[in-house]
Amino acid sequence: MTYPQIDPIIFQIGPLAVRWYGVMYLVGFIISYFIIGHLSRQRGLGIDRDGISDLLFYAALGVILGGRLGYTLFYKFSYYLSHPLEVLAIWEGGMSFHGGLLGVVIAVIIFCKRRKISVLLTGDILVTAAAVGLGLGRIGNFINGELWGRVTDVPWGMIFPQAGLLPRHPSQLYEAVLEGLVLFIVLWFLHRKNPPAGVPFFMFFLGYGFFRFMVEFFRQPDEHLGFLWAGATMGQLLSIPMVMVGVIGLWVILKRNK
Repeated sequence: MTYPQIDPIIFQIGPLAVRWYGVMYLVGFIISYFIIGHLSRQRGLGIDRDGISDLLFYAALGVILGGRLGYTLFYKFSYYLSHPLEVLAIWEGGMSFHGGLLGVVIAVIIFCKRRKISVLLTGDILVTAAAVGLGLGRIGNFINGELWGRVTDVPWGMIFPQAGLLPRHPSQLYEAVLEGLVLFIVLWFLHRKNPPAGVPFFMFFLGYGFFRFMVEFFRQPDEHLGFLWAGATMGQLLSIPMVMVGVIGLWVILKRNK
């Protein structure tokens, strides 16, 4: 299949450029605002519009700080150890989802303690909205022609401009469907069943970790890391603890509420 060659810049006025990638995240935050509002009323979280805005602010801060710190530690530790000031150069790229997730968890705990509301119930609602942002973010990666997949001969393989002349898996779209659409549907269905607090939260850990682990078999590993222990990628090694946390968390909550 032919890669669509979408210009990553929607329009540009002088040095100011509006990019599809940024718009995807903006749309994700807007949709998340309404999802959080709806689920908060449905699950009885007891948070107003200002509270939702504050929650999204805390979450965004956690994503940025945790994502950058995670990328620094997990992917380029030796480089940033020699160039510590470049850790602050977020505009040059380099974010880790797993680090961002940990940052969000810490930010949400602080938010909930200050607001005196349930951490698990807040987490249930926030991860459901986050699935939408994840899916849109992967579409942004596809438009940018980055984070492409491994070389393949499947009929839907695509030749990405920056990845050579061989067709590759559009792994960004695999992740958009699995980590975004499918995971959101699963979590939304769980909320309709009014589960014990924490079930959607830990299901997100389990679902994302499993989907990411599987897609990594089709995604090209980071060039500077390659294949690591037992042929696994860094994404797979970081997803295994997520699956374990999800399974253990679900087991504890379901056993407690049996």
